[in-house]
Amino acid sequence: MSLKTLMLIKAVVCLVFGVLLLFFPNPLYGLFGASLGAAGLFAAREYAASLFGNLALTWYAKDAEKSKARRAIILDLFVYDAIGVVITIINVINGVLNPLGWGVVVVYLFFAIGYGYFWFAQKP
Repeated sequence: MSLKTLMLIKAVVCLVFGVLLLFFPNPLYGLFGASLGAAGLFAAREYAASLFGNLALTWYAKDAEKSKARRAIILDLFVYDAIGVVITIINVINGVLNPLGWGVVVVYLFFAIGYGYFWFAQKP
């Protein structure tokens, strides 16, 4: 898979979940067995803002030439998704999310492995 394809997939995922978290956070989290109070709604919508930022980053960086800036973007996305894997696993294991939360782990893991590959396997 090319970096461009990985970034396009990431952009689509960020768009879908960004919209859901911004406008429908309670129904989305309800699918995963979680409920949100006022602070949770705020955090979900703040996370939507982060996803829209990642959407813009991946969409506009998908055609970037090899450069230090592109490497920094790859590292940023790798770290973001790797932390997402860990946080989501902890929350599924602790029962904050129901077993559907493992699907979120898979999505984060897919991107962490993808960006990890482009960070570690390719020369600067």
